[in-house]
Amino acid sequence: MTESPAAERGRTVRGRKADVRQTQIADLVMTRGSCSPQELATEFGVSLMTVHRDLEVLERRGIVRRFHGGVTAQASGVFEAQLSHRLQAKVDEKTAIARAALDLVDPGMSLLLDDSTTVRQMIPGLQDKAPLHVATMFLEGLRMLSQIATRAELTIIGLGGVYNASHDCFVGLQCIEQIRSIRADAVFLSTSAVSSGDAFHQEERIVELKRQMLDVATFRCLLVDSSKLGRVALHRVVPLDAFDLIITDAGANPAVLQAWDTAGIAYQIAT
Repeated sequence: MTESPAAERGRTVRGRKADVRQTQIADLVMTRGSCSPQELATEFGVSLMTVHRDLEVLERRGIVRRFHGGVTAQASGVFEAQLSHRLQAKVDEKTAIARAALDLVDPGMSLLLDDSTTVRQMIPGLQDKAPLHVATMFLEGLRMLSQIATRAELTIIGLGGVYNASHDCFVGLQCIEQIRSIRADAVFLSTSAVSSGDAFHQEERIVELKRQMLDVATFRCLLVDSSKLGRVALHRVVPLDAFDLIITDAGANPAVLQAWDTAGIAYQIAT
């Protein structure tokens, strides 16, 4: 039976309302870090069933993550926070760290950049360091680099593989093989958890990528904001002495810095 024009218009309007509500739910969860379905139902004046449908859609899109009794955009020891949440977190600190990292870049260098939102803050400043060769698997990073390349001498190397939506980057065996085939003067990367002696990440496939990136670079720099210090996650990436330098921000836990001093780990505080 053919749907009437009025019914079709009604379905379209309901769909638009759902899209708007889901966007608002995502914004609220990212602002608060986590919420319960009941809180969301009360906030938006809809039923619990409607909220659960909305959350299912948002989880499929990789925006939020559901758990028993709630929904979150925050990282845990097993799951990393979604990209949309990480883009909004600690922006000032990440910008300061990226500026300090740019001081380590000289014209003519070859760089390897990971998919982190901290390293992302370096990209606009690379135009002032040209000419450069820059390789990354981060799709958003490639977009930004392509815009800079119209006004600066950059050779951009896209590292492909299986696309991972939650990180907006390429992963997998193909990507690893491409990383192994190059040599870089410097690698700049971040990770989601750093203890007094090791760097950690929640996802095995991301761990392998970062290890391979470190293997092919002469200078290895870890960019990590202070919210990640003193934490651990499921997988150890490498010990911190694998890095030539760690750059963090002024909010770093003094106990962690003291442990680094004792262990002889080189670090810099970005202001």
